[in-house]
Amino acid sequence: MFENLAKAGKYLGQAAKLMVGIPDYDTYVQHMKLTHPEQTPMTYEEFFKERQDARYSGKGGTRCC
Repeated sequence: MFENLAKAGKYLGQAAKLMVGIPDYDTYVQHMKLTHPEQTPMTYEEFFKERQDARYSGKGGTRCC
């Protein structure tokens, strides 16, 4: 029962992060290991910066709140 509760908590946490735009580094690393084993995954800092740049630094100019 506690295992199911822990899984549910994990998935709810992931869903909440995705809703507010915070990417999941662990999911990215797992994806890289499974689908691109020949490539080295980015560090957490590189991943976070890349995701922020992708979200806020669009190629169409600056964006303001």
